[in-house]
Amino acid sequence: MLWHCKDFKIDLSHARVMGIVNVTPDSFADGVRCLRTEAAVSRARTLVREGADIIDLGAESTRPGATPVAWRVEWSRLKPVLHILVRELAKTPISVDTYHPETARLALEEGASIINCVYPASSAKLLYLSGETGCGLVLPCRGEKEFRALGLSTPADETRVLIDPMIGFGTTRDEDMSLLGGIRRLAQLSPVLVGVSRKRVIGTMTGTDSPADRLGGSVGAAVWCAMNGASVVRAHDVKETKQALDVARLLADTADAPTNGGVA
Repeated sequence: MLWHCKDFKIDLSHARVMGIVNVTPDSFADGVRCLRTEAAVSRARTLVREGADIIDLGAESTRPGATPVAWRVEWSRLKPVLHILVRELAKTPISVDTYHPETARLALEEGASIINCVYPASSAKLLYLSGETGCGLVLPCRGEKEFRALGLSTPADETRVLIDPMIGFGTTRDEDMSLLGGIRRLAQLSPVLVGVSRKRVIGTMTGTDSPADRLGGSVGAAVWCAMNGASVVRAHDVKETKQALDVARLLADTADAPTNGGVA
């Protein structure tokens, strides 16, 4: 499966890692806030060196209880970082995490290749924008009914649209667990992106209060999601996530191979 994102064609034959760069003062993951342009650019460079296939740039916190941000404020945070990244990281697709059509259009004009939408109310407008510009698009979707309501059909070999079950968005712990358990079924509809890194459900499963202490649980969840059909995993800790996914894939590829002295 190929994910068409403007000038990029991302091979989804194995799970890809989307590295997170937050340019917001109130992200739930304290250790990765990058309020200054230089800090955000530096973090993006680091994530690419660590193996990120995509950089996801966000300027409005979507944590529970966060104050909504006007699109002009969001764009004022994004623009200087995006302007640099699309030039310095020209071989890496840049995604912008937004539900504002105004921000999305400006980001695509500035050189972004993907729009990562986090609220269903904007899906129709962003689908139109994707059709107009050829950008990659991630849309919230938790099941077949929502998928059909978006007017989408299951792709064969290529697509512009990935779907995201939106773990932690207005959900309980049990609902999050159910969504994670349904990834394989969701992936039968369309390629799936999953963002569970450092989230509350990881804290609940591991008994950790601080998002910074959820590395092991986040990596474990990313591997599980990939093994159950996720095409892209969104991660704060790219190096560790990438390494774990690579090992899991190599083990899966050799699982049926005979060992020395074994029977073929």
